[in-house]
Amino acid sequence: MARYELLNNIAHHDLRVVLGFGAQFGDAVGMLPAFPSEFGELQREYPIFLRKDTAEGSWQAVALLGFEQGENLFLQDGRWNAAYLPGAAAKGPFLIGFQEHYSGGELAQEAVIHVDLDHPRVNKQDGEPVFLPQGGNSPYLDHIINVLRGIHDGSSYGAALYAALDAAGLIQAVTLDVQLDEHNRVAVNGLYGIDRDRLAALDASQLHALNQAGYLEAAFLMLASLHNMRRLIAEKQRRLRAADDDFVAARN
Repeated sequence: MARYELLNNIAHHDLRVVLGFGAQFGDAVGMLPAFPSEFGELQREYPIFLRKDTAEGSWQAVALLGFEQGENLFLQDGRWNAAYLPGAAAKGPFLIGFQEHYSGGELAQEAVIHVDLDHPRVNKQDGEPVFLPQGGNSPYLDHIINVLRGIHDGSSYGAALYAALDAAGLIQAVTLDVQLDEHNRVAVNGLYGIDRDRLAALDASQLHALNQAGYLEAAFLMLASLHNMRRLIAEKQRRLRAADDDFVAARN
């Protein structure tokens, strides 16, 4: 269970964060939240889909990492095999919280950083220091602040983006059912994507409105990201062949 505390350079002066990757750090997941602020980077490496919160009716973009709940095909020998690390993974044990305070006689909310002290990456011996010996932010913490800022900005922007895409009829359910080889088939349910035909059929005024709001680019980036499905499928097939080879070698 997470144990979050407001990060400060006194109580957490000796905090360190391990930067490696693996199931022991919670990286064995089939998908991660994705944010519009990083779509440009994500679409070069990961397929981007949408999922719907049926209780609230809201949408959330996700980067697909594998075909099963605990399968991250980008994890390999303690490395994350991609040029860009999604913000949801890069943030590690940190998140943005909010504190209320009075400013100019009015109640306002201030964004602050919290850290999960029970996160498997957090310790006091190994990894990157969070603070410098004199108490200032380490380069690692400065990087985390930028990551969290992108997540925060992307979350706020994303709600309006997905609502606009939905209102324009551009979101459709995706059937992801892949025959990997003669004996193995995978399917992922609950995914949605951009309807390419519907997008092409929008009239000039609809396209202009989406473009003016900055939403049209996000739709095209999501469509462009789908070419990464080939990479995921190829890696899954490679691992299946390796598992078969190991099985045969063990029998012999």
